[in-house]
Amino acid sequence: MVAAPPDRQRLLRFLAAGALNTGFGFAVYSAAIVLGAPVWAGLVISNTCGIAFNFVTTGGYAFRNRLIKRFPRFALSYLCLGLVNWLLLEWLGAWLHGPITAQAILAAPLALLSYSILARFVFTTTAAKLTL
Repeated sequence: MVAAPPDRQRLLRFLAAGALNTGFGFAVYSAAIVLGAPVWAGLVISNTCGIAFNFVTTGGYAFRNRLIKRFPRFALSYLCLGLVNWLLLEWLGAWLHGPITAQAILAAPLALLSYSILARFVFTTTAAKLTL
């Protein structure tokens, strides 16, 4: 059997970690909404809880790098992704029946965007040398 190229292996590990991260974030977000939090608060809560959790799974497992010096870029990336998520939820939520359904639809496209940003901005050889 032929081994997958390194970038493909990394993408597959990212998808596995992303499934775990998505489940975690979606559970926290859904719990916040069910408990009566507004959409923006649900996103803030799930993003806050998810940043540390996701850094360990995504950085450690998918990209094989948990150097703490990468955490500020990781957190900034997740904050920007959270803002994009919120804007898309507001737009899509107007067309659908509820914020949980809208978030479920957005999960896959946001995961692909996340991989692209993390691979190019956070977990690169040059990212370790750059400062914020």
